[in-house]
Formats: sequence, structure tokens, C-alpha cells
Amino acid sequence: MNNEIINIEDFKRIDLRVGYVKTAEKIPGSEKLIKLIVDLGELGERQIIAGLAKWYKPEDFIGKYVVVVANLKPKKLMGFESQGMILATDTDPPVLITAEKQVKPGAKLT
Repeated sequence: MNNEIINIEDFKRIDLRVGYVKTAEKIPGSEKLIKLIVDLGELGERQIIAGLAKWYKPEDFIGKYVVVVANLKPKKLMGFESQGMILATDTDPPVLITAEKQVKPGAKLT
């Protein structure tokens, strides 16, 4: 666990946005990966690979307003590019971080 204290400038470098999950499907051959297509409004749609299939079915994501780290460097997972990260707790089971009400996709969190 990292308990390093950061300053406000460090925090401002993280671009947290609300994303609307349009589609979700399991990645063939993987027990834990789900491919999501997330609408981030003016930033466009992003493909995000989430390691949550042990706890969530793809249909659990569709229509949800999730919190996305929008400026994370893309990474390939099992041949699929992940263009961000959705936030969830590190508990077992993890809890997906969602907006309590409908929010415009791409809205910034401050």
C-alpha cells in the first residue's frame, strides 16, 4: 500500500472523467478480463480493459456511469489496447465506483 502524500498539483495531473459504458464483453481465453467501450463525451469513445470478470458479468457494466482515469498511458492486455482505467475498490469483492445520478459523459471530477 502506498501512503505517499502528494500535493494538489500532482493530483491535478490525473484526469478523472465520468464515462458511460456502452458495451461490455468478456475477452475470449481470459478468466478475468472484460472489454468495455466507454463514452467520454468530447474525448470520444475509449476501449478499456477491466480485470473484474471474476466478480462482474459484462451486462453488469452496460448503462453505468463509471469513473475513468482518462489520461493513463495505453497498455495492451491479451492483445487488446486499454485506453484508460475504470475505478473500483481493492476489496474482495471489488466495488465499482459509479455516479449516483446520470451525468454528462466526459464530465471532469474535481
